[in-house]
Amino acid sequence: SVNISILIVAVVIFLLVIHHNFLSLSDFLRRELSDPSPLGLQPIDFIPAAPQRVTDERNDKEISVVIAASDERLGGAIAAMNSIYQHTRSRVVFHIVTLNDTVDHLRMWLRSTPLKNMRYRILDFDPRVLEGKVQVDPQKADTFKPLTFARFYLPSFVPHAEKVIYVDDDVIVQDDIVELYNTPLKPGHAAAFSDDCDSTSSKVAVRGAGNQYNYIGFLDYKKETIRKLAMKANTCSFNPGVFVANLTEWKLQNITKQLEKWMALNVVEELYSKTLAGSITTPPLLIVFYKQHSSIDPMWNVRHLGSSAGKRYSPQFVKAAKLLHWNGHFKPWGRTASYAEVWEKWYVPDPTGKFNLIRRHSEAYEAK
Repeated sequence: SVNISILIVAVVIFLLVIHHNFLSLSDFLRRELSDPSPLGLQPIDFIPAAPQRVTDERNDKEISVVIAASDERLGGAIAAMNSIYQHTRSRVVFHIVTLNDTVDHLRMWLRSTPLKNMRYRILDFDPRVLEGKVQVDPQKADTFKPLTFARFYLPSFVPHAEKVIYVDDDVIVQDDIVELYNTPLKPGHAAAFSDDCDSTSSKVAVRGAGNQYNYIGFLDYKKETIRKLAMKANTCSFNPGVFVANLTEWKLQNITKQLEKWMALNVVEELYSKTLAGSITTPPLLIVFYKQHSSIDPMWNVRHLGSSAGKRYSPQFVKAAKLLHWNGHFKPWGRTASYAEVWEKWYVPDPTGKFNLIRRHSEAYEAK
């Protein structure tokens, strides 16, 4: 009987220890989830689950997709998300990065349309994180788009994911995005991009594009800092508008800090090319990921649809593409863009009417 009593006391003590540890773990998790992001990237809205009817029809695999949504291009982000959501049976969670003055408009658009069934999280991007890292011409301050740098801060948006997909707002997805998500990344690679000079887009559509698809189109090789990197000027560049990121590797290599280092150096030394490309987002990515990135299937980033008003691709090729990308001046929400009717199929009208008005102004400008 003494042994039984000792055993009972031991079991009770063991259960009390387990209970205490469980409470401590719960408290820790609550603190972790409530801690604000060090970059000022605050979660504003989150729908934890789609209706049961929808989740039952889809696979259990959860895919994190990050997309930036500026107010003047909000309809693009809406159409992109709708096309992704309608083509996949996996549980996609959208992490929508926007500026504070766009939040109410975005929330209304999502809650007042069929998109309310999507799982999403709205994050407010604080442009102050870019101070000292981007040189803004006072005469061109209106053209500076801080959200184009959202892709540099992926671990801050999705801190607990091992892998994410980043997409620009001017894309339409025509296949199950789980295929893109499952892109194999080589050991040590933090991201997979679509190479420009080897891409299907380049082979099918681009003729005589010159060096805007090579490193020399983005970096100033007259600068000693660039020459010291020993990166070949004719190296094929890649498109950062669609990519898959391994966030475990991203954090291990401190990719965000590396990108910020080159942004700050450019402010002092003006390392970016001022010739063909004119991009301030792509150059630091090209430096950090030089020969250190995997490749995505080129059909998952069929681009240049926005390079001109003319149609670069055949209807059959456009139909076969898994992802269409209207990078360039001619966006699909304007009538002069090629294959705008494909984009229109996935566009969800703005319940506030604000974006519809922006579209009309854009179309009137392009018609001149």
